[in-house]
Amino acid sequence: MATRNADGRGISRKNFLRAGGALGLLALGVPGCDLLSTDPQGRGQTGDGGAGGGADAAAVESPKLASQVKNGKLPALKDRLPAKPVVVEPVDRAGQYGGEWHTALQGSADSSWARRILSYDYLLRWDLEWKQMLPNLAGRFEANADGTEYTFVLREGIKWSDGKPFTADDIVFAQNDVLNNTELFPVAPWPGHAERVDDLTVRIALDRPDGLFLQRQCTDLGQYLIGYPRHYLQRFHLKYSPDVAEQAKAERLEDWAALFGTKADPLLNVDLPVLSAWKFTRPANGGTRAVAERNPYYWKVDPDGRQLPYIDQVSFEVISDVQVMVTKAIAGDFDMHCRHFNSLTNKPVLARGRTQGDYDFFNLRSGSMNHTLIQLNQTHKDPVLRKIFQNKSFRIGLSHAINRQEIIDTAFQKQGRPWQAAPRPESELFDEEMATQYTKYDVSLANRTLDEAGYARRDGNGRRLRPDGKPIAFSLEFSAELRPEWADTAQLLTTYWKAVGITASAQPRSRALWVERVEANEHDVVIWQGDQGGFNMRATILEPFYFFPQTTGSRYGIRWAEWYATRGKSGEEPLEPNRRQMALYDQILATTDQDRQATLIKEILAIAKEQFQIIGVGLEANGYGIVKSHFHNVPAEMIDTYTIQTPGPSHPEQYFIQS
Repeated sequence: MATRNADGRGISRKNFLRAGGALGLLALGVPGCDLLSTDPQGRGQTGDGGAGGGADAAAVESPKLASQVKNGKLPALKDRLPAKPVVVEPVDRAGQYGGEWHTALQGSADSSWARRILSYDYLLRWDLEWKQMLPNLAGRFEANADGTEYTFVLREGIKWSDGKPFTADDIVFAQNDVLNNTELFPVAPWPGHAERVDDLTVRIALDRPDGLFLQRQCTDLGQYLIGYPRHYLQRFHLKYSPDVAEQAKAERLEDWAALFGTKADPLLNVDLPVLSAWKFTRPANGGTRAVAERNPYYWKVDPDGRQLPYIDQVSFEVISDVQVMVTKAIAGDFDMHCRHFNSLTNKPVLARGRTQGDYDFFNLRSGSMNHTLIQLNQTHKDPVLRKIFQNKSFRIGLSHAINRQEIIDTAFQKQGRPWQAAPRPESELFDEEMATQYTKYDVSLANRTLDEAGYARRDGNGRRLRPDGKPIAFSLEFSAELRPEWADTAQLLTTYWKAVGITASAQPRSRALWVERVEANEHDVVIWQGDQGGFNMRATILEPFYFFPQTTGSRYGIRWAEWYATRGKSGEEPLEPNRRQMALYDQILATTDQDRQATLIKEILAIAKEQFQIIGVGLEANGYGIVKSHFHNVPAEMIDTYTIQTPGPSHPEQYFIQS
């Protein structure tokens, strides 16, 4: 398949540490060429090309927009596009205008899927194969050697969806007045200051080195520099509008910060100007359907100079129950979708329904390194459990007690193979020994290891005892809302560990309660997926929180991660090996040299391998999405990971509908 070139999940102010906040996300260098060509006669990305589709192949804009131009309600296309619009090469062929993309949200708060479709248009972006960064809103960019200063040159002539120019002033406003305002962002995603060089050039000086700052602009964090149109939002900002408190009171909001946050949310405020291909005209705020319509000022075209997007609008049905989604998919209600219901458990049912629903599968190459990570809370509030969980031999004993193949066969449709928390086989950082260590299922070996760990004493029921004489017992918490396979997995784990004298009780939680308990450090042992950091070197450098306690994604060391994030102001000082990892990661942040970053991340992984702080179960299998027969230009295969905002890099604006 040819390579072609769009939570992301909304990040609340309190959750920057969980999302990577001011710490860590990927490592790529500045590409040597602009694969998003501004020459309409060129090829913006490699692709198959193809003939135009349908009777409107000669049209250069949507007939709906052409009608508005004719009626004087909209400027002519030449006055809406940049002089050199960005060219997007279609995956298969040029499309036709019109139609409605039917998809779904899992509840009205499902901002991730909406953003992945609508909003993957940041200063920079990933290519579809996740091999390099590409220019996007910024046509050029550069960084200094120590990662403290970055310069972006915006493409000339890009406009917001209301027709106002997008300029350096918007980025200065976003950085200096929004991200740096502690009432809006108590924890800034990146402390720094933006300086306007000219209308299209902005320089950002960071308060501390961040050699991954460019890479962050390709992830969902990229929304922050380009998501705050100054001309619209300054009226809701205290600095520019003295009566903003009264405005907040009139709208029954707590304060001006709450007002600003509401007005700046593209999923809730239909009046907010955007830079994306579609914008919401019917918000997802408690209703059963949300609608986004084409942006008449969108700044990308196909190779024939025809303005994108091809599709008129995107319709999101708001559904909370995943099984209802499955039923609707089989009924043919969704044109293209690759989240929520596309589990291994549901695949046989969806496969049988393909003819009825008139859809087929496309492949998702998993970006996850493991479908089940077991994280023991090594900063537990109970000092006895904390000491037990910090005992490496105890963790090794638990690992050898797990019959991974049985879990894979029983709960995961025989997909995958035994695997620890380690980079995937396709990664440049793949280490087979790290991936397979302690995966042998051996009850005798598990018992010997637990004995040698210092927990040989048992009570009359065969339960191993803590140093204080109580049985070693803990809760194993998981969210079946996220992965139904975990219900069976958790029950099997409790059975395996009971066989070696360890008492674990499976505790299903709602996803919201699970997150709340973890972030409050209230958990014993939790199950989550190894969904970040394992696909390739870029992923590992950018999101290494399963390899050392970096963010609250490091559920085995929440308080250690807090210590690192706050530079020791709060949290707990980590173990010495973790402190070494943190120092190494600080060196990664202090350079933009890719070779140096690669050397340092290998050292971090070597320590992670030695410390064995997370227990893995199985390598995540590749997944799938569904696409209807009349829905075109969806790649046959995409990498699936939150980091690259799947399906964003495939350019949803070039999808089209034709029976």
